[in-house]
Amino acid sequence: MNRFFFLPLAARSLMNRRVTALLTLFAIALSVMLFLGVEKIRLGAKESFDNTISGTDLIVGARSGSVNLLLYSVFRIGDATNNITWESYREFTEHPDTAWTVPISLGDSHRGFRVMGTTGAYFEHYQYGQRRPLVFSEGAPFEDVFDAVLGAEVASRLGYELGDAITLSHGIGETSFANHENKPFRVAGILKRTGTPVDSTVHVPLEGIEAIHLGWESGARSPLAALYTPERVRQMELQPAEITAFFMGLKSRIAALKVQREINQYKSEPLQAVIPGVALSQLWRVVSVAETALTSIAAFVVFTGLLGMLTAIMTSLNERRREMAILRSVGARPWMIFALLMSEAALLALAGALSGIAAIYIALTAARSFIEAQLGIFLGALQPGLYDLYLILAVVGAALLLGLFPALRAYRNSLADGLTVRV
Repeated sequence: MNRFFFLPLAARSLMNRRVTALLTLFAIALSVMLFLGVEKIRLGAKESFDNTISGTDLIVGARSGSVNLLLYSVFRIGDATNNITWESYREFTEHPDTAWTVPISLGDSHRGFRVMGTTGAYFEHYQYGQRRPLVFSEGAPFEDVFDAVLGAEVASRLGYELGDAITLSHGIGETSFANHENKPFRVAGILKRTGTPVDSTVHVPLEGIEAIHLGWESGARSPLAALYTPERVRQMELQPAEITAFFMGLKSRIAALKVQREINQYKSEPLQAVIPGVALSQLWRVVSVAETALTSIAAFVVFTGLLGMLTAIMTSLNERRREMAILRSVGARPWMIFALLMSEAALLALAGALSGIAAIYIALTAARSFIEAQLGIFLGALQPGLYDLYLILAVVGAALLLGLFPALRAYRNSLADGLTVRV
């Protein structure tokens, strides 16, 4: 007898029990698909998180902490500890290593969405992902003091279209009793979805931020505010006295550390400059507990699928004792019976792992555009690699380990039964 007869025999045995085998294979494939899908989404989410802001060399704000500066300037979460004077901003704008700067001013909101004052340079230089620029789905950048450009989520959630009037509110709460209703803004543009905080931001000119606060004292409107009508405001020079932060692009990335040190040691006021990639890595370490938990859950799902395989093989052993006795009668040794069961476990695991990997790549390729547009998760190259090979080996190895239990039991049964089945 061929010493390796159990390999084709294992495949035929599984075909004879095709319903149970297919259900087991499906469970393993589904678990592998989930595990690999979580891993691909996790890596894509991390890469997208790292590229929330791209092409910007430094973010400059009041001295606090790098994560806090990143949170309020990029993610629109929280508030700055202090503002930056316009004079300091202008000084670094004219720095010999500076290629461009984009000032931002935060502090107002619109129906729960943050409002950010900036300049037209924002739409030219702000990038996300792999240096992807901001693109307009409708309209154009603001030209008037009271123009507004909406992120995709703001326009979608609130149902705004070009030309609609919106009223900004003082503060960042969802409900505000201090509204700037006497100076409404007009929707001049709507950005395409980016999957970043840009989608949930209302962008207005810096001059617009100054205009709506004319006549306001300590966060409250004074009677003088009524004198500053939109027509009158348009005739005024509305240079801000201070801003919240600004983004910097340098002529050479080599100069980043030098300029960062100059800003951090600036004598006129306490400033801080952070390199976005470094700050994003620090922030990711804070939130990475969730990804570890998700990966652990997916791994347990794979283990559960393999346990289903173990259960299916174990429950069939008593029904297959006559089959084992027939094999013994034609010359099969007990160790061959052991190898037969191990081969079945390996074949099920291999077929399940390959099916799961193929299915997740097909699914992710089909849903790639939707995932990028709606979730802002940019998936990398969707092709098998070493990680997939390691996953297959791990699944088959775990299946062989679990397959030891039914294989040993079949081995003992074959020794006890010999050529006659003992009931």
